[in-house]
Amino acid sequence: MFYEIRRYQATPGRRDEWVRYMEGVVIPFQESQGMTVVASFVDEEDPDGYVWIRRFEDEEDRVRLYRAVYESDRWREEIGPQVRELIIIDKIKVTRVVPTPVSGLR
Repeated sequence: MFYEIRRYQATPGRRDEWVRYMEGVVIPFQESQGMTVVASFVDEEDPDGYVWIRRFEDEEDRVRLYRAVYESDRWREEIGPQVRELIIIDKIKVTRVVPTPVSGLR
């Protein structure tokens, strides 16, 4: 099992709009396709910062779920274009992490 910690920068001044879209559309859609979204955060020190965490069983699971989400017609035609308007794609940072034996996220 591993996690993706994903850090985004909202388009300046649009973080609240981004969070509403993320939590009202993006996360429910991804979960409907089988993704496990563990958490959603706003950065307390960066007014445009946003972080979220997803969990995968293994690399095969990640590849399968990425396909289900990002190759879907709904993502390509509706969700993806809106995401590209609300966040700065070039600033996305993804860190893959594996929980340690005593982690509460095992």
